[in-house]
Amino acid sequence: MTSDACAQIPPVSSDYTPKGTYETIAGLKTYVIGPQSPQSAIIDIYDVFGLAPQTLQGADRLSASLNALVIVPDFFNGVYVQPEWLPVDTDEKKAAFAKFQSEQAAIPKNLEELIEVRKAAGERWPSTGDRWGVLGLCWGGKLAVLVCGKGNEGPGRVFKASGTAHPSRMAAEDAEALTAPHICLASPKEPAEIVALYKQILGNPGKTGVVETYESMFHGWMGARANLEDEENRSEYERGYNQLADFFAKYV
Repeated sequence: MTSDACAQIPPVSSDYTPKGTYETIAGLKTYVIGPQSPQSAIIDIYDVFGLAPQTLQGADRLSASLNALVIVPDFFNGVYVQPEWLPVDTDEKKAAFAKFQSEQAAIPKNLEELIEVRKAAGERWPSTGDRWGVLGLCWGGKLAVLVCGKGNEGPGRVFKASGTAHPSRMAAEDAEALTAPHICLASPKEPAEIVALYKQILGNPGKTGVVETYESMFHGWMGARANLEDEENRSEYERGYNQLADFFAKYV
């Protein structure tokens, strides 16, 4: 499922030309950026608008900042939420959005595929060892948290750190289950009480994390909705990806 905000505002356009290439990983078309023999890697999970230029620019920034491999799998196989579905204010739009949520965006199916991607990518780039992180935007944030809960261990499976930006469907029990350091960059559109619980839980003994709300930003400012022609959005987008890079550099 996705955040309610994702059902209201379409993504903005961007003229950015991504610097990476595409490969097939675990049967999925996957955007790839990074050195030939990376020492660490991040799986970057997009929002419901798919392989948007703003999302791929974020992947490029992370790769450059960390000198790491960053891959963006196309979990939806090219079928994304369409701008004309938004806002979801007619029966036809509601039906289209519901179908997308139950099919392309189904969490259990995509969680299994994420684990398969992690295994296959680890085999494709063995120089990374166990130094893998996972980042999720909006819808992808749910996967990034869940995959670092129970079962986050062992060769070809473990993630050393996880991160989310403007995450959807936040739940305190997901934070409780985390077994890796976690960073959450929220907007005011996420439920403040759950964001506060995340901060409290990640401050408990045995947990490691950073939770920050970008008070002037909107849901999607680091993904497909990022308006990089707007000075404030561009500045906070850059600050967000720099903050993520610093966190992953420390824990991955």
